[in-house]
Amino acid sequence: MMKNIIKFREESLNYHSQFPSGKIQITPTKKYNSQKDLSLAYSPGVAEPCKEIAHSSRKVYKYTSKGNLVAVITNGSAVLGLGNIGALASKPVMEGKALLFKIFSGIDVFDIEINESDPDKFIEIVKAIAPTFGGINLEDIKAPEAFEIERRLKKELNIPVMHDDQHGTAIISGAALLNAINYVGKKIHEVKMVVNGAGAAAISCTRIYKQLGVNPKNILMFDSKGLLHTSRTDLNKEKKEFSVSTYPVQKLEKAIINTDVFIGLSIGGILTPDMLKNMAKDPIVFAMANPDPEIDYNLAIKIRPDVIMATGRSDYPNQVNNVLGFPYIFRGALDVHASVINDEMKLAAIHAIASLAKKPVPEQVNIVYNKKNISFGKEYIIPKPFDHRLITHVSTAVAKAAIDSGVAKNPISDWKMYQEKLLDRMGYENKILRMIQNRARTNPKKIVFCNGEEYDILKSVKILHEEGIISYPIVLGNERRIKQLINANNLKLELKIIDPEEEEKKVEYFSNILWKRRNRKGLTLYDSKIRMRTNDHFGAMMVDQGEVDAVITGYSKNFSLSLSPMLEVIGRGDYSIRKIAGMMILLTKKGPLFLADTSVIPDPTSEELARIALMASHVVKEFDIEPHIAMLSFQNFSSNSKTSYKVSKTVAFLHKKYPDLIVDGELQPDLALNEFLLSSKFPFSKLVQKKINIFIFPNLESGNLTYKFIRGLGEVKTIGPIILGMRKSVHIMQMQSSVEEIVNLTTLAVIDAQIRNN
Repeated sequence: MMKNIIKFREESLNYHSQFPSGKIQITPTKKYNSQKDLSLAYSPGVAEPCKEIAHSSRKVYKYTSKGNLVAVITNGSAVLGLGNIGALASKPVMEGKALLFKIFSGIDVFDIEINESDPDKFIEIVKAIAPTFGGINLEDIKAPEAFEIERRLKKELNIPVMHDDQHGTAIISGAALLNAINYVGKKIHEVKMVVNGAGAAAISCTRIYKQLGVNPKNILMFDSKGLLHTSRTDLNKEKKEFSVSTYPVQKLEKAIINTDVFIGLSIGGILTPDMLKNMAKDPIVFAMANPDPEIDYNLAIKIRPDVIMATGRSDYPNQVNNVLGFPYIFRGALDVHASVINDEMKLAAIHAIASLAKKPVPEQVNIVYNKKNISFGKEYIIPKPFDHRLITHVSTAVAKAAIDSGVAKNPISDWKMYQEKLLDRMGYENKILRMIQNRARTNPKKIVFCNGEEYDILKSVKILHEEGIISYPIVLGNERRIKQLINANNLKLELKIIDPEEEEKKVEYFSNILWKRRNRKGLTLYDSKIRMRTNDHFGAMMVDQGEVDAVITGYSKNFSLSLSPMLEVIGRGDYSIRKIAGMMILLTKKGPLFLADTSVIPDPTSEELARIALMASHVVKEFDIEPHIAMLSFQNFSSNSKTSYKVSKTVAFLHKKYPDLIVDGELQPDLALNEFLLSSKFPFSKLVQKKINIFIFPNLESGNLTYKFIRGLGEVKTIGPIILGMRKSVHIMQMQSSVEEIVNLTTLAVIDAQIRNN
């Protein structure tokens, strides 16, 4: 244990000290590459927005970053479990909070550590710097000062202010409480609750629980000295709010008997096994002390298998993690220019978080947490932090509540567009993927999957069908094995299973079709029947005969083995194209990039390169993107090698034959991706001031290695390969593709089928 602690400490220090030190930095949002750019960014151009704001203060949101800027402010008086370590030592925590704001909601943050313990002076400092920000997140300020600081700042400022240590935990645990009570079938106004801890977080949590419906008469709160009772003379204003007179002064172990809910915001180990045993049926225990909960998770579920347990730790189910709340609460508040974060907005966030946990979980969340099927239940009563739907669900709910409660200065009317903008903040690559998915949903298609005996295929089919991307799922394989796999993984999936080995009439029919096509190419009827009993040949013939719109294969065999049956049964769409090609899509922050050929032709001729470029441009146009094509080589505009000469010859042909096509080369990839460098070094190129989106590689080796290298990094989403030049919609995935990759490729297959049908 000690060895692991030392190792973790070293890893943490190394993480924070790697260049550049810390976790955040400032990044420009406007161009700055020319003298004109700088003159607009600063003097003299900057004077114009200054004058506009001086004339009308509301225009500060139009011309500056105020509307997307939050201050994370502390004095370091109550930092995590470290206590009063001071402003300077708290900076790593505040930087971490800034990072979470940015990655989860796209909000920029300045972390501000104020070396002041006097509440009045602290408040004055914050008020003085407040004009810079659209919102203020107070952090790690000790009670009871935290209550007064937040109360006064909310009253005296006209921007959202929230002390996350109080309200963040209250909001997330409130959502968990609603779902836990719902799951066990109890009524919230009837449950008996014990709260152990009476600090800022505990007070705020219990206030929220009352607003959610917990009867105040059923709440007993304890601090380090015992029950908050009216007979005590040492209680501050906040604690007096929860003191009781109807109960005799008693200890925790007696008060917890037959209690439904235990809320722990105190110290580790205080809830003993005997106390847990004495709780009511289906007890709800939120042991939120960190890093050691009030009772160990594994011990609790062993003692009481009926317990619903939540903690503050990420290594146990139901983590009460503030990151589920504050990024999205501030996002919604900023977007409507709310003057305050009020109770209506907090309650809206609670109900949005609670409702999201009851919805089907996206596969990407299962992947992140290495789970197969996360679903609402004892171990999942609140969403996971990496659920990308939080930004649309919670931020929208908060923004609506701000408008309805009259504190919004910038109301939203088009909520669908607002949600699209929220998702855009999470990256351009996600926007493109949504566009593709939305297009597929407009006309879902019937798809056959050849590798039906694979779990990842079945999971993908479930997602695609639930998302309305495919209309009628069909999988090929042994029916008994497929049903066993579905039942073993609780997939609850309705689909059609076809086993070619059992389809005698269909095999006979398909075999004759194939034999008649290829009997002069050496195929016997006997061989045709053998082929038609394989999944790939059978699936290919289904799409060939119009029984389905597209076929998906390749999960368990390499690309060439999967491609061969497709070519044999379906063939090329245009026989003037002697060979087909493969194209991958990379979803990057620069937009989608299309790479070809990455799959099929080892060493294409100049003529074949031209055809690959033309086929790729045709596909890209179908995505409503103007194709800008770079013909790649290891040299820039130099034809003194066999490869570069081939590329140069291809470009010359395309320029002459298709003068309107925006294509050029030979270009090295790094230069093709750098618009400024390309225009300065080669101003004659047709690609100058064009955003290049198609990259044609001179041979398969270079294309495939580049794609595999990028895919291996895992930092860019990929879709494909798209097979260029086939007569029907055929799609072959990479071996052992992830569920996300299968879903994305199938989505493209649906769009391909839509285009072919039209």
